[in-house]
Amino acid sequence: MATFEYNAVTSAGRLMKGTIEAGTPAEASEGLTQMQLTVHSIEKARPKKLKTAVGRNEFMLFNQQLASITRAGIPLEKGLRELAGDVNSKSMRRLIDDITGELEGGVSIEDAFERRQKRFPPLYGRILKAGVETGRLSEMLTSLNRHLELATRTRRIIFEAFGYPAVILVMSAIIITGIFMFIIPQFGTILGEMTEGAELPGLTRLFLGMARNVLPFWTAVGFIIAAIIFLFAMFSSFSAGRRLKESLFMMIPVIGRVYHSSLLSRMAEAMAMMVSAGCDMPACLRLASGSTGSEKLILESEVLAGQIEQGANILEAGQFCRVIPRLFLYSIQLGTQRNELQDNLYSLGQMYSEQARYGQARLQAILLPTALIGVGGIVMLCVLAMFLPIIKIINSLSS
Repeated sequence: MATFEYNAVTSAGRLMKGTIEAGTPAEASEGLTQMQLTVHSIEKARPKKLKTAVGRNEFMLFNQQLASITRAGIPLEKGLRELAGDVNSKSMRRLIDDITGELEGGVSIEDAFERRQKRFPPLYGRILKAGVETGRLSEMLTSLNRHLELATRTRRIIFEAFGYPAVILVMSAIIITGIFMFIIPQFGTILGEMTEGAELPGLTRLFLGMARNVLPFWTAVGFIIAAIIFLFAMFSSFSAGRRLKESLFMMIPVIGRVYHSSLLSRMAEAMAMMVSAGCDMPACLRLASGSTGSEKLILESEVLAGQIEQGANILEAGQFCRVIPRLFLYSIQLGTQRNELQDNLYSLGQMYSEQARYGQARLQAILLPTALIGVGGIVMLCVLAMFLPIIKIINSLSS
């Protein structure tokens, strides 16, 4: 199969440009004719450079602007066209223009975004389609932005908490390495003469030993860091590895809880959107878990959806679940029985979102002091190791 670029006219007389996959130009022309398009020109498409995903901040701005436009009652195609003229990035402007052209040519919104799934978040096209069909597009886009802001805020808190101590740690490591290489070896001889052959304190002996092995030590540290990076990259290349990384991440105190709550919040609100779009429960579970990007959630939801399709209720089917809590499943079953499923899911989303925000506040209160105390402890041990022999001499003289 090859890709062909075409210029055609719709039955309404509107010019349309796009691409189509076919074996030959004749097959491509026949396919376009079946789509009720009058073909003006068709030629084999040139290979395009691999396009990267839209930046997170750029996407959040685009999504928020689109939510504002739809809230004002402007039709989606016209809103996108107006939005393209207000975007600073040339690549983003071309991307929006291409999508708008396809929508005006009769392509569904889901298909238009699915063709660019590498550039937008998972299921973005489905969310837009569900929003258009249910008349709740603005609410869905606002909800998506809220989850993106929550994830961005968590990352920023972690970066800010560790950034300053990391700079201090690096500078301290450089200074201490210089001391170990050029000062401590000479200082060790002086300490030996001062103590007249007496045994030095254990901490001092440790640091003198480290001074004799500074280069091998940093070489070993470099290899360890490189090995960790390699292992994480290797694990990221297959599903089981990504699940293992996710399991380890969830085990980190506070941070893992924030991550888990954020996933559940996004899944609950995504399920509510799918319910409003008329999806059945197995489809809701599969699509909503896919929108989170969590391999563990995707796996559990797939097994759960399969058991529901076989006739089990969600509580019975969810006995094996570890990532999806019982409260989550119980609330879904109760909402289904009372015909309040959508409201229950939105309430779940808000509850887990509040849990994530509480966890973020704890991160701000814990991470920075902990990191600073750790750095201060390392520096204190270095100073103490150098002064312990002197303190020992002074004590022996005073006695």
